Amino acid sequence: MRKPLGLGLALCAAVATGCAAGTDNAAESTSAPAASSAVSSSITLPPASETPLPAGGACQPFLDKLTIEQKLAQLLTVGVTGTADALNVVDQYQVGGIFIGSGTEESLLSVPANMQQVKAAALEKSNVPLMVTIDEEGGRVSRFPDLLQPGPSAQDIAAAGNPQQSYEAALARANTLKSLGITVNFAPVVDVGTDNAAIGDRSYSDDPQVVVTYAEQYIRAMQAAQVGAVIKHFPGHGRASGDSHTGVVTTPPLDQLTGDLVPYAKLADLTGAVMVGHLVVPGLTDGKPASISPEAMQFLRAGSGYGGAPFDGVIFTDDLSGMAAITSQYSIEDAVEKALEAGADVALWISTDSVPSVLTQLESAVEANRLPLDQVDKSVVRVAKYKGVQLPQGC
Repeated sequence: MRKPLGLGLALCAAVATGCAAGTDNAAESTSAPAASSAVSSSITLPPASETPLPAGGACQPFLDKLTIEQKLAQLLTVGVTGTADALNVVDQYQVGGIFIGSGTEESLLSVPANMQQVKAAALEKSNVPLMVTIDEEGGRVSRFPDLLQPGPSAQDIAAAGNPQQSYEAALARANTLKSLGITVNFAPVVDVGTDNAAIGDRSYSDDPQVVVTYAEQYIRAMQAAQVGAVIKHFPGHGRASGDSHTGVVTTPPLDQLTGDLVPYAKLADLTGAVMVGHLVVPGLTDGKPASISPEAMQFLRAGSGYGGAPFDGVIFTDDLSGMAAITSQYSIEDAVEKALEAGADVALWISTDSVPSVLTQLESAVEANRLPLDQVDKSVVRVAKYKGVQLPQGC
């Protein structure tokens, strides 16, 4: 079973990887573990009941410290423009995470006191650490060139044919992210296939096992530096019909996604976090994007349908506000509600403007039992474990 991934957000005693024995020694290692072997290629739809994660009970003392609004806010990660914006959304609404994008003022990262102030405000208001996220993939998806030196694309890394070297390069980048206050990196891309223009060289390879080999080194490097890695875009964007930034995107039918799902079968339990894409999957999502599909979330959670283990880690959505696959059909308030109701743990979007209206709608959804409070509690516990929060024994 996957151990909780502490991200340096809370005490190292809650950390399983990258903070061994309460020290930072793991971050200094340059020894890359061997890659995993191949997996079963069968795909079956799981029964709808396989989503157990205990909440309440031993978890209740932790949950009781949070209001319903604070619980809901813990399930939101929003893009910020800079220190003032981050302080405001943390102070006023206690969101669980912030996203650092190319439009964020560099000083939030380059001036240590700024990030420290934002993180301290989160702890003061909710007593839960803040997730600070970025999507630093390397290649064409890279932020802040003055702070993070440009790196090769995933495709170029795999083409070099040296997993050990890829681990060492990823570890150096992970240590830099850690020093800047980043706690979660929305990477690596584990999409199989380089033909889709939106993915292309962001994918390691057309070969699922090559993807697993190099993505595993990346994940372990991030974890060694106490930075969470999030694999994406479930269930696989590499052979999809287009770019979800610009419109609806459809994958091949579910029964043809055997290779696309291999990285999730092998790596989801290792990383403990998966980002679900805005991908319509014939035979699975009933015409809806996977990011708001209960069937897609259940398929990921069960694991058994594609040869993986049951997944009790954190499910993130892809950006819900800047991608036409969602925005052409839903308001941000409706998209966030639908994503959380479907089973996502964290709804991601790239601005703070709609946080008040989103929370208002989510509170209404809880009151009407469209979003059951028990489901909210389970997600809050998952997110807290991922952050490394010290929870009561048995929670």
